[in-house]
Amino acid sequence: MRRRAFVDVLGGAAAPWRETPDLYRIKHRSDPPGGSEMRRRGGSEHPIKGRRASGRKAPKPSTAAPSIAELQKQVGTLTRELKEANERQTATAEVLQVINRSPGELEPVFQAMLASAMRICDANFGILFEYTDGTFRALSSLGVPKAFDEHCRQARVWGPHTGLGQIVGTKQPVHILDVREQRAYADKDPNRIAAVEMSGMRTIVVVPMLKGGELVGAFSIFRQEVRAFTDRQIELVGNFAVQAVIAIENARLLNELRERTEEVVKLNQQLERRVADQVGEIERMSRLRRFLPPQVADLIVASGSEKQLESHRREITALFCDLRGFTGFTESADAEDVIALLREYHAAIGEKIIKYSGTLERYAGDGVMVVFNDPVPVENPALQAVLMALEMRDAIVALTETWHRLGQDIGFGIGIAHGFATLGTIGFEGRFDYAAIGTVSNVASRLCDEAKPGQILISPRVLMKVENAVTVEPVDEFALKGIRRPLAAYNVVSVKTVN
Repeated sequence: MRRRAFVDVLGGAAAPWRETPDLYRIKHRSDPPGGSEMRRRGGSEHPIKGRRASGRKAPKPSTAAPSIAELQKQVGTLTRELKEANERQTATAEVLQVINRSPGELEPVFQAMLASAMRICDANFGILFEYTDGTFRALSSLGVPKAFDEHCRQARVWGPHTGLGQIVGTKQPVHILDVREQRAYADKDPNRIAAVEMSGMRTIVVVPMLKGGELVGAFSIFRQEVRAFTDRQIELVGNFAVQAVIAIENARLLNELRERTEEVVKLNQQLERRVADQVGEIERMSRLRRFLPPQVADLIVASGSEKQLESHRREITALFCDLRGFTGFTESADAEDVIALLREYHAAIGEKIIKYSGTLERYAGDGVMVVFNDPVPVENPALQAVLMALEMRDAIVALTETWHRLGQDIGFGIGIAHGFATLGTIGFEGRFDYAAIGTVSNVASRLCDEAKPGQILISPRVLMKVENAVTVEPVDEFALKGIRRPLAAYNVVSVKTVN
């Protein structure tokens, strides 16, 4: 006879199908083989071989297939589990979307986690705590009564028998069916009493938030009735706790990156300002170096102010020098030779000006004027001017000898005067000079005009300040242009030697 098969709903295995005795009788109008004996011995569906010979009892028939009610119950269980799994998956996806939308912002992420956990676990409210220095403080909450929320927002030490206190030692999830039956409530722990009286909590789940094995916070949900949470619900809260730690760490890293970016921006701004300041200083230095020795220009720039260059009156020593025979030389020489000579001449005297901290007032061709005691004070400006003049004369003498061998009859003369003058910058934007206006400048210029090649003529005032340091010889009185009275002049011969 051909056999048919059916599928076991739970096991999924194919089982053979046999004709029942009743169907056999209807079809064949007779008892099946052994059917009468089966009825006598209890209605077994199949004959048992060897029963009479052995006298042992026949084995029990196979377990009957599940009933429809049981199958419906199993289907309902599987449907609920599938629904819960879908809800967990949807909640996780929603949290991840919030994290993507709110980079570095923790509150929207925490709110999404608490809302999902409360919805899926059917909880009344939830709190996410941070743990630092032995205390818990609520970072975010949802649905918490106001009084208890304010209580949790302050850093507090929770007793060892509370849910938060237990995870400090165990670092494992804590599930309390009824907090009123807990020891912490019986011992009147202030935090437990506040939780019950302010929020009406009864059943709670507290899951530790761990980072590298260290406790950094807690994720907790609460019910206001005595009803246990399932293992799957506790597992879900654990997943949210892990996500919360990841979100906190990501926010920390992002904030650090933002802070470093802001620091880099600030540093760039500072560098830009410094560059601008340095460019300004360079421009100021370039402007000052046109008439000040480098050390003087450095002092002014370092002071951060150019008030020394504003118009003012001061006692100074003025030195004027030029070349004898230079005008005739320029008329007969090539321009290139004139420029070459001036370069040698300016290089020689410029070195001395810098050495003796003189201020270059101006130069025009071969004529050069230098002042001392301004803008930087000098202890004895007259002596500084005379000592510089002596070294300048020696340097130019060496040059004039070279020029003479080339057929150029050129000499060098110097005039020095001492007195008061008005000093300051003159000129226009883009081209300023430092000038000394007064009789002292005119006297120095006129003495230079009267000086013979190799002479250094000084005024009586200069003599009074240097007579102990240098040897001089008197020269006739001069009626100088612009000066009402004749002026006695003295030629500086050399520095006095110390015995």
